Amino acid sequence: MAPRKPDRQNANRGNRSSGRNATSQGMGQVRIIAGKYRGRKLPVLNAEGLRPTTDRVKETVFNWLMPYVAQSVCLDSCAGSGSLGFEALSRGAEHVTFVELERAAARNIEENIARLNDNQSRVLNQNILSVNTNKPFDLVFIDPPFNRGLASDIAIYLEQQQMLAESAIIYVETEQNFNAALLPENWQLLKEKSAGQVVSRLYQRKLAT
Repeated sequence: MAPRKPDRQNANRGNRSSGRNATSQGMGQVRIIAGKYRGRKLPVLNAEGLRPTTDRVKETVFNWLMPYVAQSVCLDSCAGSGSLGFEALSRGAEHVTFVELERAAARNIEENIARLNDNQSRVLNQNILSVNTNKPFDLVFIDPPFNRGLASDIAIYLEQQQMLAESAIIYVETEQNFNAALLPENWQLLKEKSAGQVVSRLYQRKLAT
């Protein structure tokens, strides 16, 4: 069965923090767990729709990713607070591209990059379904707003645009009722864990047959 076409309009409305007023309702923070920035706390927007991955889930995910992070070219596709991308930078990723549609959240990521004085990253303030790069990513985080079907839209788009390295590692964080069968058939499930309403899955891309 041919994959369905990603819904760019829906993604434009839903990319983590779009469709809401992102003017700040105060600031929260995310903590970097390990690596060269271990223990650093970065300010993030407290705003509706911004759902940073919890420390508990993040610790599990990066235990899974231990063999893959160092020297990786990484994409944080719905960056929000940038928590996953910053953790990857701290643990030795060669470069991280943060993609975030909401301008205030993207600006917040840029400010936190400046706080870390890290020149191994960039921020794209745009819809992930309009991004294209000429260098494929080794490690990808897909953690979009829940209940909008965006995880599968993003996955299909990345495949169609040839933005994934041959054996790319992809982390997908979704709601419990997400239909993982909608993800590309050539993504092999390596790890899976549920915590509350969140399901974390780790995949490795295989060449389509």
